[in-house]
Amino acid sequence: MRDLIKMIVVLTVICTTSGVVLSYVNQATKEPREYQYIKFVQEPSIKAVLSGYENDPVKDRMQLAMGEDQEGRTIETTVFPAKKDGKTFEVAYSSTAKGYHDLIEVMVGVRADGKLTGISIMTHTETPGLGARIVESQFTDQFKGLDLETAKLPAEGGKVDALSGATFSTVGVINAVDTALERFPQIKKEVFQP
Repeated sequence: MRDLIKMIVVLTVICTTSGVVLSYVNQATKEPREYQYIKFVQEPSIKAVLSGYENDPVKDRMQLAMGEDQEGRTIETTVFPAKKDGKTFEVAYSSTAKGYHDLIEVMVGVRADGKLTGISIMTHTETPGLGARIVESQFTDQFKGLDLETAKLPAEGGKVDALSGATFSTVGVINAVDTALERFPQIKKEVFQP
């Protein structure tokens, strides 16, 4: 009986110590992990969708509240403004949607008039050789200049040609872009100067 109690006490101490250490490490590395994600995942995509700016969009980034989810938590969007002569003329921000396998994360660039400057696929787990072709410029370049009404498949009145054999991946990208463009009017009110 004593051996059992001793084992329970030792395991409790080990588990508690491990939990405290993991919690501390998570908090201590949160900021560097966020910086790494911005620097090596988001920044290349920001540079792909924005051009002609004089500022550093990463340093000038803003967190905007976009409403609440079903559980009442605030939904925030990080917006990267592109400025010229001190005025914002384009913004970049990300959006996600379900692809064939999992979520597809897309960075969109949007001008003040609501038209896309371009898109860049940041992360995906689509099938190599099929859905993974969503990262190719032949696919992403067709989004330039489109808006909420035209960033759809031709069957829905849009101008985006689907990738052959990768309909789910194509629709995932289109849904991510549409979600981003639906949020744009609220972003425009808070970011662009009248």
